[in-house]
Amino acid sequence: MGEKRDQAMQLLQKMLAPEISAQLAKGPSGPKFAGDLGEMSMNNIFEPLWTNETLDPRTRSLVTVAILIALRATEELEIHFPAAIRNGATLDELEQVIYQASGYAGFPAAHSARQVAIAALERAGMLG
Repeated sequence: MGEKRDQAMQLLQKMLAPEISAQLAKGPSGPKFAGDLGEMSMNNIFEPLWTNETLDPRTRSLVTVAILIALRATEELEIHFPAAIRNGATLDELEQVIYQASGYAGFPAAHSARQVAIAALERAGMLG
């Protein structure tokens, strides 16, 4: 494993739920259909982007959440809302990202994101 891969794996272990990071550490498993997608995300997202120190993980998480809200990528948001908290974002900051998204990505996208955030953060024990 190269240095960037090691850095990416360390970040993923910190920011993702333990069961997700453990699955990533095992490598590809499950159905073979589109099985290279995880490796592509490591090569094209986590290694080059998340290991770059220009933006800290908290900022990168807030940007990622905002983009995912605009894309209405609810499955990814389920992972990235708790990851943002693990990366140092606060609940108040995530609320503000949702509010900001309502003005630029539309109210329906922000409303859906709110519902996903509530469910994901409650599951992760991060919402009282």
